[in-house]
Amino acid sequence: MIKDFDTPIWIPWSFPLIETTFIERPNRYIIHCRKEGSEDILRVHLPDPGRLIELLNPGVKVYLHHIQKEGRKTEYSAVLVQTNNNILVSLNPNMANDLVRKALQNQAIPFFQNKEIEYVRREYSYGGARWDFLLQDQNSQIAVEVKSVTFAKDGIAYFPDAVTERGRKHVQKLTDLHLLTGWKGTLIFVAQREDVQKVLPATWIDPKFSAAIQEAVHNGLPVIAVQAKCSKEGILLYRQIPFSL
Repeated sequence: MIKDFDTPIWIPWSFPLIETTFIERPNRYIIHCRKEGSEDILRVHLPDPGRLIELLNPGVKVYLHHIQKEGRKTEYSAVLVQTNNNILVSLNPNMANDLVRKALQNQAIPFFQNKEIEYVRREYSYGGARWDFLLQDQNSQIAVEVKSVTFAKDGIAYFPDAVTERGRKHVQKLTDLHLLTGWKGTLIFVAQREDVQKVLPATWIDPKFSAAIQEAVHNGLPVIAVQAKCSKEGILLYRQIPFSL
């Protein structure tokens, strides 16, 4: 079921976006772009190490943030990419965590509403792993793990877009933690694009991760999905969408 937030979460860009054209991706964390109206080639940091094959095609528009900071190897960081149907997609997985943090603090996510849950802190280490967030209710500590989703096909978002051993271990550890007395867990997928209706595991890409998700759900771990809409002004987390196996 799709359910809009009563109070959408808005994070504006605190910097001007620079429009460029994507040229190539020499490695996981670097892309080359050409600034509009110029022949200069910019070397750009890419925050998302995923494959991004369906997004980063030569000629697509990529929007950058110019960062002047001593010690950085690049002066630019990728923020958004524009798809062929003019949808803007986030290229920064960290935005998913920023959005969820603000949503948890404001009790905006429908799944957590009408429950006596308190936000405790961001990043908490326990049970051999570091969790994105720690919540608590009257009886339990709640570990929350967030996964950013950008890969989509035919109106469905899929995770992951590349094999993720780290992601599989996270899910397994979160499931184990959820089964402990005094602990609960929740896995949140954040679709950072507006053109999808639900989130599914990409079984054909990483069957081991998909198996871990199935085992997690079988053991009662809540797995939910929320959706963000990107624009040149900022990013809006605005609704909960279905996650299904």
